[in-house]
Amino acid sequence: MSETPDRGRGDTDLRRDCAALNVSEARAWFVHEVLPLEAALMQFLRRNLREKSDVDDLRQDVYVRVLEAAKREIPGQTQQFVFTTARNLLIDRVRRRNVVPIEVVADVEAIGAMADEPSPERSVIAREDLYRLQKALEVLSPRAREAVTLRKIDGLSRAEIALRMGITESTVNRHLEDGMVRLADLLFSDPSELRSKG
Repeated sequence: MSETPDRGRGDTDLRRDCAALNVSEARAWFVHEVLPLEAALMQFLRRNLREKSDVDDLRQDVYVRVLEAAKREIPGQTQQFVFTTARNLLIDRVRRRNVVPIEVVADVEAIGAMADEPSPERSVIAREDLYRLQKALEVLSPRAREAVTLRKIDGLSRAEIALRMGITESTVNRHLEDGMVRLADLLFSDPSELRSKG
């Protein structure tokens, strides 16, 4: 008498394993294919955005949209996909700005106070994310950490970083690229891996 396999359980496990594999593949693809396009993407966004202060936010929106799409299926033409996504988000942003609100809320201050206060869950998640970022920064080489901090936290240009660190802009670019790829690898890895490296 032969046993029949439990097909329902096996199919569920297979789908879960495939989903985990897709997420892992998407993250690896993102780190190695998308992040190196950041300089060109930022140039494209600066050239096409009126509000220069929105460039970093829009870049993050592009990254989120691209990574979410890659979890379903990794695109064949990475550069074309990233820039098409950026263009579409720019178009959406322009459309949203042209929409005139119909209703006016009487007590704007009360709504603003409620909207500004994060939920306890968001506070915990934000603290955990900040802790992971701090640990990941500690793993970087001192020069890469300094370059990434000056660029991403202090907002200095590559030329200003080169002047401050006493190195060439091409060396700054190398430190930034190495640091960002390493950070992405660490932040998208299993949290226990980061603890063991810290």
